[in-house]
Amino acid sequence: MGSASGTAKSAARTAEGNPVLRILARTGYAVNGLLHILIGIIAIAVAVGAGGSQEADQSGALKQLSSNPIGYAVVWIVVVGLFALGLWQIISGFLVHEEDSKKRWAKRIGEWAKAAVYLVIGGTALSVALGSDSSSSESTSSMSATLLASPGGVFLVVAIGIGVFAAGVSFVVIGVRRSFTKKLVVPPKPAGSAVVTLGVVGYVAKGIALAVVGVLFVVAAFTHDAQQASGLDGALKALAALPFGVVVLSAVGVGLIAYGIFLGARARWARL
Repeated sequence: MGSASGTAKSAARTAEGNPVLRILARTGYAVNGLLHILIGIIAIAVAVGAGGSQEADQSGALKQLSSNPIGYAVVWIVVVGLFALGLWQIISGFLVHEEDSKKRWAKRIGEWAKAAVYLVIGGTALSVALGSDSSSSESTSSMSATLLASPGGVFLVVAIGIGVFAAGVSFVVIGVRRSFTKKLVVPPKPAGSAVVTLGVVGYVAKGIALAVVGVLFVVAAFTHDAQQASGLDGALKALAALPFGVVVLSAVGVGLIAYGIFLGARARWARL
């Protein structure tokens, strides 16, 4: 067991030192930022009634990108970048430095959870690149329907909702506390101040969106209505239905654009 662990760490260190993988991982941050900018733009369009049937999530952003030859080529860059970033997070999990085993495994699981998110979005990008017309919101609703129809599935849907809500709260806390700066080589002012401000606004906006996604999962569980759990697209459109929804959703859309620009900066100044 110890030998296998040592071999995995050795392989991870070798991969971590690969300059090509580092460049691709930074590309992953950049393309993830691009997707968030597009999602933010779609969210604002939905808020002012100009969104039409566009989905305010990753699949909607990717479909928008793939609508022309240049954008279609960019989708393939998104695929490569996000898969590389997912691999980087897996490697980072193996190389966590922490004396306390519980804290070490908590950090590892956190890194691997991020890897799973990047790989899933990368998979969505790959399906769009291959011509699929799949929808993230429909896939999420379908998954929820399957779970709700299974014995004990309602509890799992509630657990997913609570987990996503907690992730949203975590994003807000990270933004307010500016904890994200630990993962950056913050540039000198004024660029550094701009990057930190974008990070604060972006993390809070992303956290609010995720928290709403979590709430909708719980609502879907209690109402046995899988359509309620429609992912980020459903969460942002649910914000539009609130009192002063146009203002709220527009503000979140601007925040997601800020988060996307921040991720672009992170591609340049991330500690890798």
